[in-house]
Amino acid sequence: MELVIARNPDPDSRLPYLLRLPLGEGLVFATKDVWPRTTGLYCHPLPLDAWPIDAQEVERISLRACTKRGAAIDVVADRSREHRSQIVYTQARGRQMIFWQSPRTRKQSRPQVSTPTARAAGLRELESW
Repeated sequence: MELVIARNPDPDSRLPYLLRLPLGEGLVFATKDVWPRTTGLYCHPLPLDAWPIDAQEVERISLRACTKRGAAIDVVADRSREHRSQIVYTQARGRQMIFWQSPRTRKQSRPQVSTPTARAAGLRELESW
């Protein structure tokens, strides 16, 4: 299972990279950078056949996991740094938008949001399965 990043063959595009995710039959997006480091990257969805046959690959990243969870796709790379990211489907300005973000970017965008704990939910003990 690999995430593949290639150069966008469209010279007029403002999104210079193509991203191919191994989820289902595959997902293809056009995006601005090869990994979301400091900001969320806008991703424009493309049909699967938009991936060029002679794609000029920039990077091929082995993945530990690529799973859909609600309105997000969690991507876990098999490397020590910059290994977690998330592709998030959201609504903005009345239309669907997709962003690729790292955990750091997500935390910066909503710094006061934390994961609920047992105390926060009013539970004295968590049930173990």
